[in-house]
Amino acid sequence: MLRSVLAYVPDSRWYIHINIFFTVLQFGFTTIFVAAFPLAPLLALLNNIIEIRLDAYKFISQWRRPLASRAKDIGIWYGILEGIGILSVITNAFVIAITSDFIPRLVYAYKYGPCAGQGQAGEKCMVGYVNASLSVFQVSDFENRSDSEFHARKFNGSPVKYCRYRDYRDPPHASEPYAYTLQFWHVLAARLAFIIVFEHMVFCIKNLISYLIPDLPKDLRDRMRREKYLIQEMMYEAELERVQKEKKERKKNGKCQHNEWP
Repeated sequence: MLRSVLAYVPDSRWYIHINIFFTVLQFGFTTIFVAAFPLAPLLALLNNIIEIRLDAYKFISQWRRPLASRAKDIGIWYGILEGIGILSVITNAFVIAITSDFIPRLVYAYKYGPCAGQGQAGEKCMVGYVNASLSVFQVSDFENRSDSEFHARKFNGSPVKYCRYRDYRDPPHASEPYAYTLQFWHVLAARLAFIIVFEHMVFCIKNLISYLIPDLPKDLRDRMRREKYLIQEMMYEAELERVQKEKKERKKNGKCQHNEWP
């Protein structure tokens, strides 16, 4: 609706800015939450293809031809896109490390599983992972208001005394009941290490691609520098010519005044 309204605004700059705004907004949602919804880039690509064809149809047959204007770049939007890219890398690193089972599985396979210390990981190395990822809770440790509800529940004819929950904590009969185990700290350290390695790896790949594929080709950059140098040289020569002309006029005026002086 907003696009259709702005299409009839006399100043086309507002239409350009609002189109860039929607594009940047789509880029932000696509990159920041790509780990939560991996199909977002594909849907964004299909949407952009359809939108490009619709815009081409409107520019060719529906609208008056717009006036072209030169622009060096996209202005402040470039910095906004850079910021969104950095934020998306950090967000996806945290999403992968915190919400997925990728890191806990690796820690169990290499540290606590049947293949611990052997430097290998596979399906056999994950035997017992579910049991290791669940902690034990004693039902009698519940508050009094909910104690009767759990004692009333039975499993195979006997009352429920223990339940399992997903966490890395000591059992209720340990010296420090329900304290975090060593496996919890190993998993936490592995998650933080993964975040740091993932961010640095993505940024290194991004910088490498930027170096290999620059925004401006080398020959074009050289031509722009050459053009800038020629313009500066022309301005310098024009200024030098103007100064020399002024000196000649001053000398000429000085001679005339000397001749007229008695």
